[in-house]
Amino acid sequence: MDALSGRIEVIAGCMFSGKSEELIRRLKRAQIGRQRVIALKSSLDNRYGLEAITSHGGSRLESALVSTSADILTVVEERQVEVVGVDEVQFFDPAIIDVSEYLAGKGVRVILAGLDQDFRGEPFGPMGDLLSLAEEVTKLTAICMVCGRPATRTQRIVNGRPARYDDPIVMVGAAESYEARCREHHVVPGRPQRVPERGALFGGPGDNR
Repeated sequence: MDALSGRIEVIAGCMFSGKSEELIRRLKRAQIGRQRVIALKSSLDNRYGLEAITSHGGSRLESALVSTSADILTVVEERQVEVVGVDEVQFFDPAIIDVSEYLAGKGVRVILAGLDQDFRGEPFGPMGDLLSLAEEVTKLTAICMVCGRPATRTQRIVNGRPARYDDPIVMVGAAESYEARCREHHVVPGRPQRVPERGALFGGPGDNR
């Protein structure tokens, strides 16, 4: 593999924004180009079965199941893969950052798809670091289920009500427990209000800028 061809691509967005669909599209194009391709997904994601990446729209691509970031490295190196696609990357341990950097440095095209924010509207797992390291970032939007405007956040619904801030981060589900929402209609009861001090924004008395 040519080290110059290595790169990291991140496909991010809220639920129902088409992340898996876009990942599948890129991997299938690489297959058409006769490149050695493998699709991987987290063992935490069992919504549509364990042996394929499946989008909410029904697109499907055979995949292998991995539990840790180290598993990704092992699979790619054993099979001498040129292109690796990883779905639901937010579920992986922090080592996914070093694994992605290492593989890209070895000439592998690494395509990662995942939620950039958890249901609280905060950075999800390793996604913040991966977004900053990627050569290419694609941020997709869905449709807000309340107003129909572009949605960038994931609303978790528990027993018909918005999930509280102190609820568990990881709760794998689909339409029955999540909705896409815009900023205005994203509701998280109990979320701390972060109001910046004016001095922190514009400089205090000793600021000579």
